[in-house]
Amino acid sequence: MRRVRFLAISSSVLALSGGFMTPAMAQDSAPAAQAAAEGGDIIVTARRREERLVDVPIAVSSFSGDQLAKAGAVDITEIANVSPNVTLEPSRGTNSTLSAFIRGVGQQDPVSGFEQGVGIYLDDVYLNRPQAAVLDIYDVERIEVLRGPQGTLYGRNTIGGAVKYVTKQLPQDFSFKLKGTYGSYDQADLIATASAPVSDLIRVGGSVARLSRGGFGKNLTTGQDNYNKDIWAGRASVDIGGYGEPVLIRISGDYTKDKSNARGGHRLIPGYVSGAPVLDDVYDTRGGLNDPRQVVEAYGLAINATAELTDALTFRSISSWRKDNSASPIDFDALPAVDVDVPAYYRNEQMSQEVQLLWDDGGMVQGLLGAYYLTAKADTDFDVRLFTALNGFTAFTRADVDTNTFAIFGDFTFDFTEQLSLAVGGRYTWDERKAQILRQNYLGGGSPVFGGAGVPAGAPQTNFSGKAKFDKFTPRASLSFKPTPDHNIYASYSQGFKGGGFDPRGVGVNATPSTPGTAPTDADIADYLSFQPETVDSYEVGYKGNLFGGALYIAAAGFYMDYKDVQIPGSAGCTVGGVQTFCGIITNAGKARFKGFELEANARLGRDLMTSGDRLSLSGALGYIDAQYKEYIANIASTPTDVADNRKVQNTPKWTASGTLAYSTPVGGGDLDLSTTYSYRSKVYQFEIPNPYLDQKGFGLVDASLVYTAPGGRWSLGVHGKNLFDKRYKTSGYTFLATNPVTGALLTAPDGRFIPSLGTEGTLTAYYGNPRQVFATATLEF
Repeated sequence: MRRVRFLAISSSVLALSGGFMTPAMAQDSAPAAQAAAEGGDIIVTARRREERLVDVPIAVSSFSGDQLAKAGAVDITEIANVSPNVTLEPSRGTNSTLSAFIRGVGQQDPVSGFEQGVGIYLDDVYLNRPQAAVLDIYDVERIEVLRGPQGTLYGRNTIGGAVKYVTKQLPQDFSFKLKGTYGSYDQADLIATASAPVSDLIRVGGSVARLSRGGFGKNLTTGQDNYNKDIWAGRASVDIGGYGEPVLIRISGDYTKDKSNARGGHRLIPGYVSGAPVLDDVYDTRGGLNDPRQVVEAYGLAINATAELTDALTFRSISSWRKDNSASPIDFDALPAVDVDVPAYYRNEQMSQEVQLLWDDGGMVQGLLGAYYLTAKADTDFDVRLFTALNGFTAFTRADVDTNTFAIFGDFTFDFTEQLSLAVGGRYTWDERKAQILRQNYLGGGSPVFGGAGVPAGAPQTNFSGKAKFDKFTPRASLSFKPTPDHNIYASYSQGFKGGGFDPRGVGVNATPSTPGTAPTDADIADYLSFQPETVDSYEVGYKGNLFGGALYIAAAGFYMDYKDVQIPGSAGCTVGGVQTFCGIITNAGKARFKGFELEANARLGRDLMTSGDRLSLSGALGYIDAQYKEYIANIASTPTDVADNRKVQNTPKWTASGTLAYSTPVGGGDLDLSTTYSYRSKVYQFEIPNPYLDQKGFGLVDASLVYTAPGGRWSLGVHGKNLFDKRYKTSGYTFLATNPVTGALLTAPDGRFIPSLGTEGTLTAYYGNPRQVFATATLEF
């Protein structure tokens, strides 16, 4: 009977696809429970199989869709406020490009050639590029944050950790849900979700979202809103099988179009030529660049399939195709003058396939074997316009970087006794990187790519085509001891790996020739532009426990990480052929050491306090990390110099902390939920070189929510406040000012002003987190 049902589901899929069967993609076989009942277990898939959170020997934070909705969470970056040692932020001038750091490891440079250090996954599909990775929260089952290297099970570029966004499986019965939001700054969101069964085996459904908000400030030059939001998005899926059937196949697609205005930065110093003063409102800007018009469009298709071949053996397949295109005007100097203006295009496309075989016969051994393949293209075009300083001078760069990667992996858990288990795994990865990099100067206007009238000025400064291959085995092992089923003491070792590549902004003529007195050869240029892989060896000990009959959950972890060949991309003003211009600077800086601890807890403080059925709870998180460079080799005056004592680890506060006090009580047959959250982050360095103007001192945020849910959950009303005390805090920025090459201290001219290293106005520009927002939500379900 089981085989007949399996064949019936397979025939249905073939009928839907017109006889063509695309390689399938894995999805969890059933939605994971999220401790809906008091004392219930939280289920996660951190090890690519469903397990209780307390059983997983990995530092994991999990947030259910219900939790996120009651907290009024808007996008994926908000979970960083309540996750220890995690930074998730929109990258500078956009709403959609993500900068992600976990335990000191990450990447904030979005151009092709540089890859993130934290893996972002949408229903187990790895998002290869940071563009369009700030995922809005709707139709979500849960979000998991895995801290520490996840190279064995998750593979490429999870050297710092992984963030998993899991959408909801379609219900078996017809459903329809509307959610509306209205709030300060003219925030107006509407999300419609519907699904329906087509037959006993097949369900169809999807969501459409309109997300909009006025600006927090104004662009005083163009008149546009600054920090506004203008997004259309949607997801659709066909679910076949599941709910007790041996096969679940999910064919899904998603689309996002973000037409929000480019975020203009706030100048922290007056204009040195124009005399423009510093604006009073940090959300206002004067940037004049508005061409190309900013737009981000991203879409993808996936097929998730799970087939129970036997009672013990399960097959999964994860197939996907994704594409995104971005047009982005970046006004570095934030002034009307064309001083350091950078119009840019980003074009990314990827296809991936993963297959897994999972074994679990209820005996001593559980595990999986798998293989993964990805092919991806990342193309970036941008001008660096210096019209004010150099009579229409433009440095144009085109960087096309292709990636092919293949990996095989395995992970097995051996339960020697009911108390003692050993998990071992490994992954072998082969990466190939191909790059074509063109750097061409223009005079008299911008490059033709962006509609400029400039004419080429001499031969290209870079005209490079090359490739490189990298391979690495990354192991993982953990030992768990469970004195009782609700207590887990573990120790683990894991290794992370991120492949090398080529600096897409590098200037080839700057390469040092192997033969003095001659022009650099192709090999010299390849060596100059290339950078090597980086690795992390991570050691972790931890404890997880459910105490007092589920009234208290605690997770504590201590970690130590050796970070080698750290990739540090960047850009700076430089002189090429006697002309001040813009150069890429990348180095495998050397070595860093990270050590710290994390604590997460969820406590039921009381129940039946003021009325029967009420509950008072407190949840919190605390993270500490001592992140230091032990070696940082910089090329100063053509001499390799160790400047580790004067460099900091970027986007990594030493302390992160949060606490949420929540009270729930029955009212009128429904439930009234009140909560307030305080989150704190200590000082953050925006770049490796400290900058007292850009670096953000420690600060705290306060949020609060009040939500009423009617009997049966048919409708709800909520009021949410974010950043209630209206704290101003920097999240990122740009600087092109001369510094001492060793100490990084800003240099000043005799008149006391800083010395611009690019352009004439002096670029020291900051971007800020959201101000106070208050909004109301209403949901209606059928």
